[in-house]
Amino acid sequence: MNLGQITLAVLFAGASFACKGPGAENAEPKASATTEALAAPVPNKQDNTGPIKVGILHSLSGTMAISETSLKDVALMTIESINKKGGVLGRKLEPIVVDPASNWPLFAEKSRELIQKNVAVVFGCWTSVSRKSVLPVFEELNGLLFYPVQYEGEESSRNVFYTGAAPNQQAIPAVEYLMSAAGGGAKRWVLLGTDYVYPRTTNKILRYFLKEMGVAEEDILEKYTPFGHTDYQTIVADIKKFAAAKRTAVVSTINGDSNVPFYKELGNQGLKATDVPVVAFSVGEEELRGIDTKPLQGHLAAWNYFMSIDTPENAKFIEEWKAYVKANNLPDADKRVTNDPMEATYIGIKMWAQAAEQAGTTDINAVRQAVAGQSLKAPSGFEIVMDGKNHHLHKPVYIGEIQGNGQFHIVWKTEGPVRAEPWSRYVPESKSKVADWSFPWLCGNCEAAKHQTF
Repeated sequence: MNLGQITLAVLFAGASFACKGPGAENAEPKASATTEALAAPVPNKQDNTGPIKVGILHSLSGTMAISETSLKDVALMTIESINKKGGVLGRKLEPIVVDPASNWPLFAEKSRELIQKNVAVVFGCWTSVSRKSVLPVFEELNGLLFYPVQYEGEESSRNVFYTGAAPNQQAIPAVEYLMSAAGGGAKRWVLLGTDYVYPRTTNKILRYFLKEMGVAEEDILEKYTPFGHTDYQTIVADIKKFAAAKRTAVVSTINGDSNVPFYKELGNQGLKATDVPVVAFSVGEEELRGIDTKPLQGHLAAWNYFMSIDTPENAKFIEEWKAYVKANNLPDADKRVTNDPMEATYIGIKMWAQAAEQAGTTDINAVRQAVAGQSLKAPSGFEIVMDGKNHHLHKPVYIGEIQGNGQFHIVWKTEGPVRAEPWSRYVPESKSKVADWSFPWLCGNCEAAKHQTF
């Protein structure tokens, strides 16, 4: 397309938004492909022949390997399944797997390497510090990242699709449940997390929420430990002391292999769920494989998927996973489980493939446009939709109790999927912010549209 054609295309695009028909004010128009192409910082050169390269960016070593290895595995399973059905646009997907080794600066280096190898998309990251590390790279080079893990919100990037939960799809409902009579009616709160951006920002939001609900400052105890922390003896003792005054609940945002010693110490000190329930946002079936869960029965986790969900779609997902694990001789094959970030990874890859087919190309600008509004019948049994504006999934919320077999018994759930709120309504400086990547907003962090109609 030459400059004259681009100019005419932009004029016609503007005219189409200016000439609104009846009801147009309620529509959700998207930016034209031309508008996005002009806004793209770096054009992506995608080869139209041969395999389609896709990046997988997960820690396979270091403190986060306990959680991220299965995301790499389920990504490869999903890609293999797509290839067996003919691939995307009649071309096979070629996964390029890299190991950032739980090293946050290395995540940025590896993401740059992947994008410079002209991958069409990257599926990866777990911790928010890893996502924050790679974000400037994806925005600089106009890459596309699907991020599959719950996070703290307060972000929306044009170059990222968030398939995990925002706080209103996990943290807030979990605390509301623990406040309720069914959840035990907690009056005091321990906010315990690993010392990095996700726990600190999530707890900032929860503090605002708790105070709005009438919780006094002296009824909130906030503590953090470094990645890889192993000695929770003093912290658990402090929790027991704090809980002596009123009914108390612990909200845990501990990440990685530190969960193992934390839960072991709960058992060592006899802290049962009937005394002080713990609700975790980063502990699922995979993390529980490494510990004796019998002393932990009744403690909680809040997610958007559990392996124990009884739906035909989940039965098929689990069957496919078990067959893949066995066929590929993965470690502990008979003990491997599914969990929430695995489902989110699976959904993200499937939606990207659908969007590329719809766009008729793997060009990142075109695919980004096509991802908005994609839907998929997920293992949870719900029709999951990628929001047409904010790059987040609409997701159901579940709260489950840990069982002796390492699975979860669901004790509470929403009636259906919940729309994500990237910017929290409870944070004063965030409640008026908008994440809307459709025309005329085209922004993830603003209070007014960036563009005006002609």
